[in-house]
Amino acid sequence: MYIDIVPNRNSPPAILLRESIREGRKIRKQTLANLSHWEPTRVELLRRLLRGELDRQPLTEAVAGPVFGVLFSLKKVAEDLGMVQALGQERIGKLGLFLILARVAHQGSRLSAVRWGRDQAVAEVLGVRDFDEEDLYAGLDDLAERQSQIEQRLYQRYVQRRGSAPVLFLYDVTSSYLEGEHNELAEYGYNRDGKSGKKQIVVGLLTDAEGEPLSVRVFAGNTADPTTLPEQIETLRRQFGVEEVVFVGDRGMIKSQGKEQLTAQRMRYITALTDPQIRRLLKRQVLQLGLFEEKICEVEAERLRYILRKNPAEARKDWHRVEDKLQKLQQKVEARNQQVRDSPRCQPEAGLHQLQQWSQRHKLSSFVSLTLEQRHLTVRLDAAAQQQALALAGCYVIETDVPKPLLAAQTAHDRYKDLTQVERDIRTLKTGLLEVRPIFLRKEKRTRGHALVCMLALKLSREIQRRLVAVFGTTDSDPHAVTLPDALAALNRLCLLHYPIDEHRSLTRLPQPDAHQAQILKALKVHLPSPPL
Repeated sequence: MYIDIVPNRNSPPAILLRESIREGRKIRKQTLANLSHWEPTRVELLRRLLRGELDRQPLTEAVAGPVFGVLFSLKKVAEDLGMVQALGQERIGKLGLFLILARVAHQGSRLSAVRWGRDQAVAEVLGVRDFDEEDLYAGLDDLAERQSQIEQRLYQRYVQRRGSAPVLFLYDVTSSYLEGEHNELAEYGYNRDGKSGKKQIVVGLLTDAEGEPLSVRVFAGNTADPTTLPEQIETLRRQFGVEEVVFVGDRGMIKSQGKEQLTAQRMRYITALTDPQIRRLLKRQVLQLGLFEEKICEVEAERLRYILRKNPAEARKDWHRVEDKLQKLQQKVEARNQQVRDSPRCQPEAGLHQLQQWSQRHKLSSFVSLTLEQRHLTVRLDAAAQQQALALAGCYVIETDVPKPLLAAQTAHDRYKDLTQVERDIRTLKTGLLEVRPIFLRKEKRTRGHALVCMLALKLSREIQRRLVAVFGTTDSDPHAVTLPDALAALNRLCLLHYPIDEHRSLTRLPQPDAHQAQILKALKVHLPSPPL
């Protein structure tokens, strides 16, 4: 057998696998296969094999190539979610996709993503070659410019996957501190990260009732939480074309102004009341303390519905916390009295002032008083005032304007509790798997692009975790269940192999996954290229 290249006029030559057959005095060529669709390196390797050139150099000395399993699997799941189509097939869109995949598998800065990409099969999977951090910054700019379009396309794909548009939307806000002083959105504000002296940005995350991210917005660091609500309302109206909406937000988000805006937009809401708001309703006798029980209770007043519940476990925790604070206060008073006795020059008035501030800071001043009598500090506890201060321990009230025929009380209660999913996702976004913080960017556009990358990476990681849990369960039920980091670590071992043909050419192949990798790929519904690369 041999390789025969047959000219084909104006078309590419035909590459044929042939053998010679002797018929009497004549030799006839017989074509066994047409290899015109083969890659040139593969054809050359077969030619050398037929010539016997590889008899003393078997194909066992492969050279390890880039990691293939991670990027390929992430991209396939991203395709199922519609991300690849939403970002587009242009080079700039592929760079945006790389940023998202790298955020899931690597985190870090743009420069570190470039270094990480050198060990990944970026060219083979994404079709992108020779990029640096400046290219990735351009990718952030492009994502920020096309954010509304990208989110709209993903929302349309979401509706196709689910079969209907959502009605309930969850919304929460967080902040993320910045490194440096020159970010265009950076301002001093209420810092949830405990990083005093650092400027920050505010990030609002909009999800469906199950917590799947739909939209993200970035605001200046001094933006109050309720003032971020109008932009999300606008997103639902214009960008997603949603008409029937029930907005679910926490008690610090949907305040009187936010409720008015939602009502003006013909949207309904579910939120919770603050402690002062509950006490005002009790004073007006709209609510009564006796209605707070472990089983939910509903009260209707002024076209609003109030859903009441008392959590006994939380009530016990509140009482225990107060008892611990009282015990600690007593210890501080005794230590201060001992110091005054041991040091005649010690000023007891200074100690009284410090402990009064401590009491006020820990919310004990409403039922605890500190007095000074002949250089001796005394703690007095008003039991009745303490009982009144803790009357609402473990109690909460959920308020909604959704009519009862459209939403049962238990459903409204459960949907508000679903906000914990958004809070968990925000923790994942900030400090967990995706690490949106700290942010080293300066330009407003790139900061918004970075937030979008993290939101899309969150969307992708949630889908991967959902598929893994469906097959392997959770670590709560099985300590050996496969988590997302476990899956990425296993797929990181699935590398391409290069078989040298000569000094300038090689044949690239993908080895078969081992049993553990095969289980993960099956769980993720990812099929490796066939035939192999």
